[in-house]
Amino acid sequence: MELEKDKKIYFISDSHLGIPDKKNSLIREKKIVNFLDEIKKNAAELYLLGDIFDFWFEYKNVVPKGYVRLLGKLAELADNGIIIKYFTGNHDMWMLDYFEKELNIEIIRNPISMEYNGKKFYIAHGDGLGPADNGYKFLKFLFSCKTCRKLYSFIHPDWGIPVARYFSNKSRYSRKEEQFNSYNEKNERLIDYSKQLIKKENYDFLIFGHRHLPVDIKINNNVRYINIGDWLYHFSYLEFDGENTRLKFY
Repeated sequence: MELEKDKKIYFISDSHLGIPDKKNSLIREKKIVNFLDEIKKNAAELYLLGDIFDFWFEYKNVVPKGYVRLLGKLAELADNGIIIKYFTGNHDMWMLDYFEKELNIEIIRNPISMEYNGKKFYIAHGDGLGPADNGYKFLKFLFSCKTCRKLYSFIHPDWGIPVARYFSNKSRYSRKEEQFNSYNEKNERLIDYSKQLIKKENYDFLIFGHRHLPVDIKINNNVRYINIGDWLYHFSYLEFDGENTRLKFY
């Protein structure tokens, strides 16, 4: 695919809206909306690489309360012809078709490959990829099961959503903040995964969320591993203008 002149592709991830409380979540939500408002003039595509919400569960006729500013802005961008792709993460894997039907946003549940202006991109949220972490991989398999989602949907939303949100928050706070601000290549599962990946197929850019730490490094000659960080601590995003890919901060 060739980008039009002066058009760009943007990537953001991991804003975890909903935590730690309504006040602070709203501050981040407004910041994201401001960012989206600024890029709408030159954005051709927008990738949301998962965990935009700290918890998301769709019932047949009910979605989580709140986030109207962000949802409205995404609808505006989509209505104006900007292609938006939403990758489910480990906190919002229980999405159904609300975004697709109401906002015209494609939901993507697995890694994909894309090519723009002759550059090949591998794009994923990043959870469950790489070596080890078998406990989480089993949980992801379990929670991804349609039967499990269906069984949970029998719980009334007034109970089901608060309970799930509690455990989602508990998972977030069980990890120390330093983990999102320290980097050691030897301990980075996604880098290990990327090194194995490029042995099988050629890519120019390997782009992930999930890790919360902005990283842009070369892992093999000119192949770049990029983690786009988050909108909890770093407010980072990735921009591709057809020639250059830059990790930036808002």
